[in-house]
Amino acid sequence: MKTTTASFVVLMMAALVLGADRLGAQDKGKTAAGELTKTSQAALAKLTSTVPLAKILAPQAHAILVFPKVTKAGLGIGGQYGEGALLKGGKAAAYYKTTGASFGLQAGGQQYGYAMFFMNEKALSELDNANGFEVGVGPSVVLVDEGMAKTTTTTTMKDDIYAFVFGQKGLMAGLGIQGNKITKITPK
Repeated sequence: MKTTTASFVVLMMAALVLGADRLGAQDKGKTAAGELTKTSQAALAKLTSTVPLAKILAPQAHAILVFPKVTKAGLGIGGQYGEGALLKGGKAAAYYKTTGASFGLQAGGQQYGYAMFFMNEKALSELDNANGFEVGVGPSVVLVDEGMAKTTTTTTMKDDIYAFVFGQKGLMAGLGIQGNKITKITPK
């Protein structure tokens, strides 16, 4: 039994290392620019039509980074990947990927999207100044849940970045964007 468990752990670690090398080496996106722009704009339109706070923040934001579909899966060791567009004035200004790895008690898979509303130029500049922007390091990022979205007004909004998670599908315990790494890509 111990040999089987040790073999499983070694195989999972090897898969993680090999997968991380492939993600790290990737500087080209998997999705065409036009498709990525279109799906990001559609996801933002749906978010702002269903979440009043997102609708209020959208015109005040310097830019909005939208990841329409992020896929997350794990069994002890997990990972996630998604691509999105940085929208300024409704038009794509740049493209990014979001990646992350996690360890611990987890099993399952899911897809979701998220949008980050950059409320000032300084927060937005951090996105490109960092060699891979990591959520939770640098400007303050507030994850807006349903309760906060209903009770927050623009006069109480004082943070750099507001993030909304939407369109969750699948079964996986826990969801957050803390620790996600965001890196600029060139779409195919």
